[in-house]
Amino acid sequence: MKRREFIKRVAQTTAAVSAISAQRVLGANERVGIGVIGFGLVGRIHTRNFHGLTDSQVLAVADTHKPRLEAAGQLVGSRAKLYSDFRWLLEDKNVDAVVIATPDHWHALMCMMACAAGKDVYVEKPLTLFVREGGWMIDVAKRHKRVVQVGTQQRSAPHYQKARELIRSGRLGQLVSVQCSYFRNVSPGFGNPPDQAPPPDLDYEMWLGPAPKRPYNPNRSIYHFRWFWDYSGGQMTNLGQHSLDVVHWCVDMKGPSAVTSAGGRFYLKDNCEVPDVQDTIIEYPGFQAVVQFHECAAGGVTTGMGGLAFHGTQGTMVLGRDGYEIIPDKKEKPANIVAKIIGGHPVGGPQPEPDEAGQFWTEPAQDKTGEWKGQYVDHARNFLDSVKSRKQPNSDLESGHRVATVCHLANISLKLGRKIRWDGENVVGDAEAESMLMRPYRAPWDAELRALRG
Repeated sequence: MKRREFIKRVAQTTAAVSAISAQRVLGANERVGIGVIGFGLVGRIHTRNFHGLTDSQVLAVADTHKPRLEAAGQLVGSRAKLYSDFRWLLEDKNVDAVVIATPDHWHALMCMMACAAGKDVYVEKPLTLFVREGGWMIDVAKRHKRVVQVGTQQRSAPHYQKARELIRSGRLGQLVSVQCSYFRNVSPGFGNPPDQAPPPDLDYEMWLGPAPKRPYNPNRSIYHFRWFWDYSGGQMTNLGQHSLDVVHWCVDMKGPSAVTSAGGRFYLKDNCEVPDVQDTIIEYPGFQAVVQFHECAAGGVTTGMGGLAFHGTQGTMVLGRDGYEIIPDKKEKPANIVAKIIGGHPVGGPQPEPDEAGQFWTEPAQDKTGEWKGQYVDHARNFLDSVKSRKQPNSDLESGHRVATVCHLANISLKLGRKIRWDGENVVGDAEAESMLMRPYRAPWDAELRALRG
């Protein structure tokens, strides 16, 4: 489809579609027509889940890779329409809501185009490729009165919700710091294949979309796109948005005052770009978060994918997709703590005092009911309920934007080699860092953006 043709159709139909959609509230028993854009690792999960829920039906799938499109058709059946161009899916009047599970560089623009076409949206994390996209998405979604759910599914998991209640009730005391880490070893890396012609069954031009024009390379495309700055922000935006979203949600956090990050691609021997080691300190009002990602050293115990450790003045909560545990701090006299160091002090140093044994600052707790597959289903369920009720979903667009912003600030700090100070909307006192909050879209997609923003 030509760009002018699509813009003309949007201009002709958006106002009417949006007005009708805003007035229409699907009944509790009505089935929501779902269109899935991107049938990759996560897109397949979403397709299965929405296909399996009784009040939704997957009516369309779009993908730039023909074999994946054919695999999607086998999963959802012959009644679903298969599109090689996602814009045809957006024009499908039977589609009420769109699931966007594409590479990261497409998330924001596709979400805005879907909103303008009158569709509600479930958009995967990371929400954005750069900071300013988030504000654009919020404006477009509000203008067209669309429901947008971000794919941070932990918020819909019952045990995460219980953990949040415990943290907010003061069970850990005053929050001191939060840690999250994900370590693995993919040495020696993903190789260094030469640039080459794209496969005939991949529409590489459409796959690139608004990203810079680059020669095709196997490591720059399906799945491995995540290791290149043109399309992603590495594990900081990939897994970082999951874990930091839980932090923001648990304590109603709007954002940090400063972010410092260090690392680089030091050890893996391939043609990829994003860090294989990245350590980040995020300064929030009243506490700090330490975020670590290693791709070249598996290490020992880590909090894992979507996991965190909340450290409070009374105890620690280790929280992950399989459950949580509160580990109370022992309550004892400060003099006794220092008196027992390496066998005790000689005369004149701190000496033990009588103290009551077995005392703790808080009560232990444990919940091991978490199950990662169910969390995707719960989040899909919440999205469908929001589509029908028009209420905010669990992972709303504005909070997702604020979390993604923190991840982007970390990457900006890493690239510039200095602390980034943040006032909630702009970088403080650093024009170079401020300029990195936005990137250009490649033609013709830059014209789409201008049309969407008005």
